[in-house]
Amino acid sequence: MNVYDFDGTIYAGDCTLDFWKFCVKNNPKILVALPGALIACLQFKLGLVSREYFKEKFYQFLKYIPNIEQEIVAFWNKNIKKIKQWYYEQQKSDDLVISASPEFLIAEICGRLKIKYIASKVECQSGKLLGPNCRGEEKVMQFRLVYPTAKIEELYSDSKADEPLAEIAEKAYLVKGNLVESWRF
Repeated sequence: MNVYDFDGTIYAGDCTLDFWKFCVKNNPKILVALPGALIACLQFKLGLVSREYFKEKFYQFLKYIPNIEQEIVAFWNKNIKKIKQWYYEQQKSDDLVISASPEFLIAEICGRLKIKYIASKVECQSGKLLGPNCRGEEKVMQFRLVYPTAKIEELYSDSKADEPLAEIAEKAYLVKGNLVESWRF
């Protein structure tokens, strides 16, 4: 099985931020949640709060979207074009995306791509985190929970935070834009 990070790896950008921007255009009232998110961002950058706390504050904008499921579908209708061509050229039916992005966003696009996924569990109506942020060592733990005996043949990521996954992969590749090169760590 080949495993892929999502944002910056097979998707050109950060789907969570892109989704927020998309939602602002369609539902400007979500900006009411921005001050709290900015404060939490600053607190996180200063090391005062956890990544999970920051993300949960950021996701508060979801409360102001009347039909979140419809918004997610509309977002991917527009943004599926941001899936990188090199991924389509090597895609396999047993590919797995492991992402820190919220599962409600990843589920829709992975369904369209007909691939499996593991992502951060976030309640899409409230923005409440339903589990740990799927990042770093947590990605390995979630992978082992779902696929206890599976081997990662190849790992693709744009982030050094995925080094724990790279360590258990037979081969690892670092992605920079559309450039894919062997990961030496």
